[in-house]
Amino acid sequence: MNILILGAGFGGLELATSLSDELGDEHEVTLIDKGEGFVFGFSKLDVMFNRAAPSDVFHPFRDVDKPGLTFVRATVESIDPVAKRVETDVGPFEADILVVALGADLDPAATPGLVEEGTEFYTVAGAFALRDVLAAFPGGRVVVGVTSTPFKCPPAPSETVLLMHDYLVERGLRAASTISLVMPFQIPIPPSPDASQALFAAFAERDIEWVPERMVTALDTDRKVAVCSDGSEIPYDLFLGVPVHRAPAAVIASALAVDGWIPVDPLTLETAFPAVFAVGDVTSVGTPKAGVFAEGQAAVVAAQITARIRDGGPPATYDGKGVCYLEFGHDLVGKVTVTFLSGEAPTGGLEGPSEAIAADKVAFGTSRVQRWFDRQWAVG
Repeated sequence: MNILILGAGFGGLELATSLSDELGDEHEVTLIDKGEGFVFGFSKLDVMFNRAAPSDVFHPFRDVDKPGLTFVRATVESIDPVAKRVETDVGPFEADILVVALGADLDPAATPGLVEEGTEFYTVAGAFALRDVLAAFPGGRVVVGVTSTPFKCPPAPSETVLLMHDYLVERGLRAASTISLVMPFQIPIPPSPDASQALFAAFAERDIEWVPERMVTALDTDRKVAVCSDGSEIPYDLFLGVPVHRAPAAVIASALAVDGWIPVDPLTLETAFPAVFAVGDVTSVGTPKAGVFAEGQAAVVAAQITARIRDGGPPATYDGKGVCYLEFGHDLVGKVTVTFLSGEAPTGGLEGPSEAIAADKVAFGTSRVQRWFDRQWAVG
């Protein structure tokens, strides 16, 4: 059996690891990604705010070495879900089972002025470049803004303003600065009112302005104002943007995409095409676009594939549960537990924030590096 996995993010890495654990070298698993390595989303903020060096948080795909698994660095150019054939810049690949885990591509150019400012912080390159930008920032009006929905890791903009507060305090610049957060939601984390209320309290304590139910649609770089979806304008000296998210071009051009993303069975993650699955940010399964949800979905797909190969009993189905960590600054971290079930309103609670959960977050990262890359990782 030939299993082809497109994308080596949370979903692809977890799926490849699970299949290697279950199947060993009995079947061929090929993992394709265009990048050189993996970076956790939270590590981007660590580098951006000078809490870690880029080399500390980069995990090369060359370290992936598991029974039955081959990693190929390539860019996916087209996907034929009927034939389960994929064209790449290094040649074609065919599969008996195909899993699309390509995530979401980011398009800063879709927001006028964002490329000119060069201050989006959601790509690895963008966040790493901001390390030097922030180091040279003399203080002033900081605006963190979301430019479209959906977007990855919905808590990240809130984390960013709280960490920005700490950063400016440490540099003696907070009194001369303001911080604003522009979000398209009524509350910061809609599935979790408890987490949202805790964030509101943190914003109030730190004098961070909350600008709800708006998105930034353009930047006027000459006048240094962010233009919002309701026509209002917010002056800035430093704008940190969440760019427009899109499915990768190869996905949009394929028969898999419906309204820009890949619909899947909410229990099995199988697409409308037999033996073709999709996990993570590239789907429209209804959960947030966050790594922990992709990881949970990958575990289900691994069980689905293993059951088919071995003619086993009914495999596990997806329960819509996810846990994400939420930075509150001051070295405190909260844990948000959310459940998304098809046809039901999502539910979520908050634990912490505390230093103990901050340590738990470190353990989360180190355990994944050990599992996926078979090596120890000293965070920070």
